[in-house]
Amino acid sequence: MSIYDEIGGADAVNAAVDIFYTKVLADPLLKPFFENVQMDGQSRKQKAFFTTIFKGDTAGADAYMRKAHTGMKISDEEFGAVAGHLNATLEELNVPAHLVEQIMGAAGGLKDAVQNR
Repeated sequence: MSIYDEIGGADAVNAAVDIFYTKVLADPLLKPFFENVQMDGQSRKQKAFFTTIFKGDTAGADAYMRKAHTGMKISDEEFGAVAGHLNATLEELNVPAHLVEQIMGAAGGLKDAVQNR
């Protein structure tokens, strides 16, 4: 069974993205990254990305994240803040600890791509 199925499918992904962006947009460190972003579109992209990754299709994730974050100059602190909001979101949704660990491990594995290193 995939992470997607274990967490509850589309409803869980939709809830996670909504809560996640509420946290991110309330963070003064991260808010500037989203000042000129149309959040409906951003949320749709994030939901599609999470759905794909949680179903186990990680092919192309690194390249996608590099392209999506080109020129953003995301610092370690900023990446850590986003990861922290993701972790808090998963815990708020009562995602089982072993799945939180897997998801956070996958997110951490994309750090170099997000930071374009």
